[in-house]
Parts: sequence; structure tokens; C-alpha cells
Amino acid sequence: MKKVIFVLVTLVAVVLIVAVAAPFLIPAETYREKIVEAARDATGRELSLNGDIAFSVLPRLELRAEDVAFANAPGAATPQMATLKELILQLQIWPLLSGEVKVDSFVLDSPVINLEIDKNGRPNWQFDVAGAGSTSSAAQGGGDSAAPSTGDGMTALPEISLGDVRLVDGLVTYRDARGGESVAISEIQMKLSLPDLDSAVRAEGSLVWNGETLSLNFETENLRGLMAGRTTPLALSLESNPVKLGYKGSVTKSAPPKIDGEIDLDVPSIRNLASWTGNPLEAPGKGLGPLRIKGKIAATDKVFAFSEASIGLDEMKMTGDLSADIGGKRPSLKGRLDIDKIDLNIYMPPAQEAQGATAGGSSSGGASAPAATSAPAATSAAAGPGEWSDEPLALEGLKAANVDFALSVGEILVQEIKVGRSALVVALKDGLLNLDLTELALYGGAGKGKIALDARGAVPKLTKSFVMEGIQAKPLLTDAAGFDRLSGTGRMDIAVTAKGRSQKEMVGALNGKGAVKFVNGAIEGIDLAGMVRNVQSAFLGDNGKAQKTDFAELSGTFTITKGILQNNDLLMLNPLVRLSGKGSSDLPKRTVNYRLEPKVVASLEGQGGDTGAKGLTVPVIVEGPWHDISYRPDLAGLVGDLVKDPGKALEGIKDTVKDLKKGGGLGDVLKGIAKPEADGSQEGGGALPDAKKLLKGIFGD
Repeated sequence: MKKVIFVLVTLVAVVLIVAVAAPFLIPAETYREKIVEAARDATGRELSLNGDIAFSVLPRLELRAEDVAFANAPGAATPQMATLKELILQLQIWPLLSGEVKVDSFVLDSPVINLEIDKNGRPNWQFDVAGAGSTSSAAQGGGDSAAPSTGDGMTALPEISLGDVRLVDGLVTYRDARGGESVAISEIQMKLSLPDLDSAVRAEGSLVWNGETLSLNFETENLRGLMAGRTTPLALSLESNPVKLGYKGSVTKSAPPKIDGEIDLDVPSIRNLASWTGNPLEAPGKGLGPLRIKGKIAATDKVFAFSEASIGLDEMKMTGDLSADIGGKRPSLKGRLDIDKIDLNIYMPPAQEAQGATAGGSSSGGASAPAATSAPAATSAAAGPGEWSDEPLALEGLKAANVDFALSVGEILVQEIKVGRSALVVALKDGLLNLDLTELALYGGAGKGKIALDARGAVPKLTKSFVMEGIQAKPLLTDAAGFDRLSGTGRMDIAVTAKGRSQKEMVGALNGKGAVKFVNGAIEGIDLAGMVRNVQSAFLGDNGKAQKTDFAELSGTFTITKGILQNNDLLMLNPLVRLSGKGSSDLPKRTVNYRLEPKVVASLEGQGGDTGAKGLTVPVIVEGPWHDISYRPDLAGLVGDLVKDPGKALEGIKDTVKDLKKGGGLGDVLKGIAKPEADGSQEGGGALPDAKKLLKGIFGD
């Protein structure tokens, strides 16, 4: 027995002596040649160990190599696929005997890896070695060499423990000769910590890409469970100046993989992020700035769902529930969003200020018109106030996804138009956008409407229909068209279609029809009743201030053909005045050409009054650009009407005077209403003129 023990001790001593002495007795060139030969057999390429190399077995298995280079594929852009300043590998030797891998140190110093795809689509990481990359016979046939199964469909993992595992100052380049794509990731720093497979694994590091430093942090509680396909807690964060992304939740590595947790995305500027990734945005306007997304996410490889979502884009704030399916030809988005405000102006070309134009201009009668609000101008430097933009419409985004959303919006801004609280159902499919406005608040009114924008073809098409009640005309027309001469509360029915590649083309191809009715309002800039009394003071009062014509009702219908709006049945009802009119507005040129026929009648009826009452007619011409409309009496037209039918004109005059002179009737009422006060004003605020004096002012006693 003593001899056996002596033999065993002797054998162990010999092994230890050999293990310790071997690195000193065996030349380093032997290690070098064996390692190079093994790499050549495995890959078919040359491995160069140009620097010092050291190998030892005890007290641990250690390998050190300096100035390492691995050859690239034939015809590649660089001669080396990988280079390494120094490699340090230290393994505990005794755990290896029981199948455990305990790494005390694994350091890659200054690795440079060049990945490349040639013009034929062949990657340089594909090696020309017979049988390389093929499935082993053991794996194909399930031989004895197959690793044991864990029972859950996953191969059992060997026990592993990582100590000092680092990558220092690395560089990775990627080139694709087919399209000229080139990417470089530099200053790669990475540190990994893994006590064992059942403990938390942590990785942290950083890299530089496109001039920005990106920091990475990763942690999962149980690597064994993660690799085995079990649901495992996980935290991940990426931080850089262009983007920050954080995730905290769980991951399931199965088929398909799943994640379920909370996400936090912060992008200071979408435009800067796009430029950083090499895809600069050329969209007009100053929008697409900050983006912030927070909420709970549940996702597989093709389906994403957000709940309790909080989204901020530019100045918009949104909450709701969203889902996305990217399994089809286009991503499909569904859900609900509540948005506080949508400002579309920041996504449109900026308005170009008029050159040398005086805000508002002057009318021919000398009245100074209020300043008009300019819509986006054309690109020409000589563009006048409020011209339409000929910048191409940026509608490619309508083809990026299919959408089915229910939206509620607190406010919408389009140019100067302000839309109040609205509820919309949005359907977007293959570039066709349908908006169904089930609730719409607009300038004191409420209504419904539908919009369809078809960007599927080469020329976008637009269809709109609205029904609005209780609209305040003056602020609406001022914001929409820079026209501030009409006030009142109205109803509007509008249905229009248009097509074009720009705003200017759209307006030029506008077709449709509509009806408008306003009550209890005024036409500012002219006093039609005063015109009969004194033509000159109709435009300027005694104190030089602009005049206006109050009305009880103003209504009409219109058609639009290729951007030309035509109205033939304008009607205004006012005590003592009836107004009819017809004419057109050239929407592309933003001009008006209109003829009004105010009629002084012997009637106090306003809204709902007799539209056929006889009286005196003094035509008025309304013409000019929207920002500088002029009014003038059509004296030539008046004379022409008298010449054409003097009998009819005389009959109207006689009937009016006759009605005014009736005792105990309208004449008495007029006296009471138009009775001057002590200060020279009329009772009731001067709303009605003295009809008798008005007639005398034109025709004498």
C-alpha cells in the first residue's frame, strides 16, 4: 500500500514539475507555430503572432500574446480582418477538470475588427474551409457528443464564472461594396461581470459613432434562466446626446421572443437624431424637434402594444393606448390618443414677408383697412401679401403606415386658423387619409366635417365637407383669408375638392359648392344707407373714421370651379336697406370682383323681411386684392338702369316716398326711431337713419 501511495505521489510530482517547467523548456516558437497551424486549419487564413507570446499552466492556465493579426479574405479592402495589441487569458485550471469555466481575466487590448461585404454579397467572415460552419455529425445524428438537455428544450449550459473581462479601446468598421455603405464604431470600451450563471450579469461600456459617445448599461438577474427561455428580469439603458433609451421589465427568450416592461425614450431633436444616423430629414418647417415617450410596453417580434402611454412631440402632449403590427407590407397602428394641441404650422414652410407692402393698404375712398394676416407665401422673392405657397406638399409620410385611431384634440392650428376642441376618427391606409370630425369647435361655433387626402397617386387629391353652426365670421375670415370686413354669427355648408402637388396648385384646382348665412352682423368699410344720404360720407364719416353697414341677415350660395368662386344670389336684409349682389373671387390670385345693389326701402323689417320691396338702388363695385379691397359707387350703372327703364325707376321712387309720408304708419315709426337726441345722436344709439332726410339729401324736397 505504501508503494502505491509512493507511486501516486511521484506521478503527481512529475506532472507538477512538467507543468511548471514546460513553459521554460519548450521554445515559444513551438507554441506560436501550433497556434498558427490550428487557426489555419479552422479558417483557411493566416494568424500572425508578431509580438511576444507566453504560456503557463500553473498556478493557472495563462496565455499572453502581443501584436496579433488575422488575415482578411482575398480581394478585401484591408489586408487584415482583425488586429489586436495584446491578448490576456487566465483560466483556473482545476475547475476545468470538472467541466467548469472560471475566467480570472480575459482582456482584449485595442482590437480592430474590419467587417466587409464584397460586390458579390459575400461577407469576409465566411471562411473557405471544407466542413467549416456545417452542422456536426453529432448534432445531425444526435450522437453521444451532444450536450445534455435541460428538459425545457434548451441545451444545458456549462458552469461559467467571469472575473476581469474587458475590451479596451476597440474599433469596428463595416463596409458594403454593393451600395457603398460604410460605418465605423470607435473607442469601444466594455466591462462584463458574471459571478455565476445563477447570479446577476452586468455589462457596461461606451463607444463613439458618428462623433457622438453612446453609453451602454445592461443587467439581468439570471443568465441561466434567460438562456433557457424563462421569463427573466432585465434592465437596459442607452445614453447619448441625440437619444436616450431606458427599459426595465422582463424578457422571454422563446419563439417568438417577448418583452414586457416600462420604456422611456427621450430624443431632444428628431432632426438631429436623423442626421446622426445618416438619414437627414428635408421636411419643411421647424417641427420634428423633441420627442419623449414613456409607458408600458408589451411586444413580440412583430406586434407592439403601449398602455398608459405618455407622448410628447414638439409642443404637443399626448396620452392614450397604442398598438402596432409590423408584420404586413406597411406598419399598422391602432389605438386612441388624447392630444392637447396640434400646431401644423411648424411642419409647413415659413411664411415669406411681403417686400415693400404696407399692412392693410388703403381703399379708394381713403379708409385705412386693418392689416391682413398673411398665409404662407410662394418661394418668389417678389411674392405679395398672402400668396399661396408653391413648395411641394410633404405627404410621403402618409405612405409610411396604416392607421386606425380615435383622436380627441383640444386645439388645432393651421396657418392662422384656430380650431377648438375636436374629436376625430383617423383612418389611413396605403396613403389615403380619411378624417371624420365627429366634434368640431370653430370660432364660437360647432359642427362636423370630413376630410379625405389621397396621396396614393402622383398628384395628391383633397376632399372636404363641413357643416358649421354659430360661427363668428370676423375672426374666422381674418385668420383664414386675411379678410376682416364681415362680422356676424353664421352657418356654413361647404363641400370642396382639390388636387395638386403644392398649396398653390390645390387652390387653383379647387371645385365645390356651399351656402352661407350670417345674422346680426355688419359689413365694415362702407355705410350703404349713408351712401344714399351722401355718397362721399358712405366711406368716411364726419370724423374721418371708416363706416359700416349693419345687417339682420346676410345669406348666399356659391360654387367654386377651378379656384374661381362664383356667387349670384347674395342677399342682405336690413331696416331701410335691402342688399343683393353677385360676382366672383379669384382664389388663386386672392382678388374680388363683385357688384352690390343696395336698395333703400320703406320697411323696418330686417331678418325675414320682404326681399321684393320696392325702393331706390345705388350699385356698389367691390374689387381688388384681399389685402386691399376697394369700394366705389357704380354711378354709371345707376344711370344705365335709369336709361334702360326710367318708368320702373320712377315708380320705385314714388312708392318709397309715398310709403314714408303715410300718417300713423311707417312714417310715424321712423320719426320716433330717428328722433335726434339733445347731443345730436339718434335715439336707440343711432342704429337707424332718418329716412325722410336721407331721401331729401339725394332728391331734394
